[in-house]
Amino acid sequence: MKTLVVNCGLSSMRYQLFDMERETVVAKGLAERIGTAGAILRHDSIGLGKITVRSGIPDHAAAVAEMIAALKDEEYGVVKEVVEIAAVGHRVVHGGEKFSDSVIITQEVLDAVRECIPLAPLHNPLNLMGIEATQGLCPGVPQVAVFDTAFHQTMPKHAYLYAIPYKYYEKHAIRRYGFHGLSHQYLANRAAEILGRPLEELRMVTIHLGNGCSLTAVKGGRSLDTSMGTTPLNGLMMGQRSGDIDPSLIPLLAEIEKTDSRGVLTILNTESGLLGVSGVSEGMLELEQAIEAGNERAAVALEMFCYRIKKYIGSYAAAMGGLDVIVFTGGIGENDPSVRERSCSELEFMGVEIDEERNVSEGTEKIISRDGSRVSVLVIPANEELMIARETLRLVRQWGPKGRPNH
Repeated sequence: MKTLVVNCGLSSMRYQLFDMERETVVAKGLAERIGTAGAILRHDSIGLGKITVRSGIPDHAAAVAEMIAALKDEEYGVVKEVVEIAAVGHRVVHGGEKFSDSVIITQEVLDAVRECIPLAPLHNPLNLMGIEATQGLCPGVPQVAVFDTAFHQTMPKHAYLYAIPYKYYEKHAIRRYGFHGLSHQYLANRAAEILGRPLEELRMVTIHLGNGCSLTAVKGGRSLDTSMGTTPLNGLMMGQRSGDIDPSLIPLLAEIEKTDSRGVLTILNTESGLLGVSGVSEGMLELEQAIEAGNERAAVALEMFCYRIKKYIGSYAAAMGGLDVIVFTGGIGENDPSVRERSCSELEFMGVEIDEERNVSEGTEKIISRDGSRVSVLVIPANEELMIARETLRLVRQWGPKGRPNH
């Protein structure tokens, strides 16, 4: 069964076509800088060849059209007709409180996702554009929405509420939602498989470190708490995002900079984090090169980054009543041994013992804790696309293409 996964970002679109009998990737691609003169789509039909489209991608709907054309290309295509695609799974950033699970896409679902736009004004409209464009080009192919917030809908009320007047939650659903849910769910499931232990018995901290960063306390396979909030700005220090700050800084910065709240949010979302503190880059490689050259601000930025990760690990261990597993993923989490070591340093009292040789050794999935460490520490590459494909296949088999139960 061929299952297509579509992931629309702010100026990009990733996709992968899976053969779900073997869970292997048949084709994949990335459209970047959508809407600009430098827009480009790179498509790879595994084992057959690659295609590059360098222009004519004004929006995500056009990117979807280029994707379908590449999948059907006469020379490099992997399908002759779209009916060979059994289902399409779409990553949708925000489902609010409306969705605690993946769903077959109907008009009612589209309307509900549209109602969540105030919670994700940048992402949800693009997700909708990608869905509607795919529906138009793949008529009759069942489409599934897989929500980045759904995994965190198991959080208890005392974890997701903010200490502001309750009426704002009742009237406007203002609360902690969390993001990277697909990644955290995949990490928890895969870590339990690698360790050969029942997921229901494990207390985990899953750590997604990329340009966006988040941690989740996963107890018994369910999200108990997570660092991102109503928006992805909350929580850890990130590449360009501030993470946790004193909220009184917003009016203070607005006054100092002679701007409004939107201007301050631009500062906090695009000019802060590793980039803002270091003044060098949001990229970890450039940051570490600057540290080697003696850049003090870069060193402080890295220390802040790892210190905040460590604080969250400790607080989530306390919330779960103990800790069995820590998992790192994402561009930084998978590829930077120094960040992993710094983030786990001085946690020996909790039973966290990193093996230096394992931590720096090559490998994709690996256990980097010492033999005998009470807490297992793992590195697992992110695979949100596979998680979406699995969810899509599950829903289609369970409910059928029109959202009706299969018997």
